[in-house]
Amino acid sequence: MTAIDLYARAKDGFDERVAHAAAQLQSAATEHVGAIVQATSLGAEDMVVTDLIARHQLPIDVATLDTGALHLQTLALIPAIEQRYGLAIERFLPVAQNVIQFVRSHGDSAMYRSLALRKACCAVRKVEPLQRLLAGRTAWVTGLRREQSDGRAIVPFSETAADGRIKLNPLADWSWADVWHYIQIHAVPYNALHDEFYPSIGCAPCTRAIAVGEPFRAGRWWWESDGAKECGLHVKPHSDAESGMASAPAHTGAADVKVAQAPGRTQTDTQEGVAA
Repeated sequence: MTAIDLYARAKDGFDERVAHAAAQLQSAATEHVGAIVQATSLGAEDMVVTDLIARHQLPIDVATLDTGALHLQTLALIPAIEQRYGLAIERFLPVAQNVIQFVRSHGDSAMYRSLALRKACCAVRKVEPLQRLLAGRTAWVTGLRREQSDGRAIVPFSETAADGRIKLNPLADWSWADVWHYIQIHAVPYNALHDEFYPSIGCAPCTRAIAVGEPFRAGRWWWESDGAKECGLHVKPHSDAESGMASAPAHTGAADVKVAQAPGRTQTDTQEGVAA
């Protein structure tokens, strides 16, 4: 079974959510001419956003962070996007000397030893390159959704950073089923790892497949507590305490994430346990 077989479902309000996302992108492209970019992780959500940008011929640049530690399946999407949509993908790599120094000082497996070292690795490979990606831009687009985790359960459609830069999350209210239904009906290219039960994909050392019943982002930094599972790319403008809002639970349930592959299990094995 493919990820489309497992996850794609038509849900009430889907067309309205697609129309709202497209309208938000169109409005932002008009308001931030020449200064807006999609920062794509090349995951399923971001592939949907890229398709919307290309489908509506919007003047929004598309860029990605090539951390030097991505899966080959992830990197393969860059030429696939360029060929399919005729878009040039900007690639931002970490400063080579910074990576060399980090590995020389802490080793290749530093991220497993402490949260501080893992975040330091993310800072070198992701956060600093993102700063260069966003330089000169007044707005950027992400694929964040409220369903992805408890920490993202109140993701807004638009937020403003302290420096005034706008961050747009046009799929904020989309379900996982919505994402895959869109991919299915528009034949959107996607990461082959999604077919192997990787719903959330980051750097190779920090990503694994999820098992049956595990949360959406359980395969990211799986050795850490749930509250630590961010890399610093998506910093909230205000904390929950400051805004007076409590985190609502994320709803990624059996209806959207039907099954996942436990270590040593095959896709054929998991077909028997698909929930309605």
